[in-house]
Amino acid sequence: MADKPSSGEILGVPYNFERPSMGRMLSSYWQPGEGMLVEKPFGVGYTLNLANWRSWVVVLVAGALLWQQEQGASDQSQDREDEPVEVIVDEDDN
Repeated sequence: MADKPSSGEILGVPYNFERPSMGRMLSSYWQPGEGMLVEKPFGVGYTLNLANWRSWVVVLVAGALLWQQEQGASDQSQDREDEPVEVIVDEDDN
């Protein structure tokens, strides 16, 4: 049985299933000369290059959207506490 390669590319998408080291993890996420997306240090696909300013814009926008969603959820739960509750009882004569 032939050994399968632990890293490579399938249909243009990179993969890497080698055991990650701390140095490889850090160097993967911080590549100053590269673009916004870089190959993941472990797994399939791409990840954000934190040395690129565009990646920080993406992180900030995602954080703002998450914060806005959490604020909306807490506002709705406070509004529901003040509303009256309607109870419908269905009595069957069986």
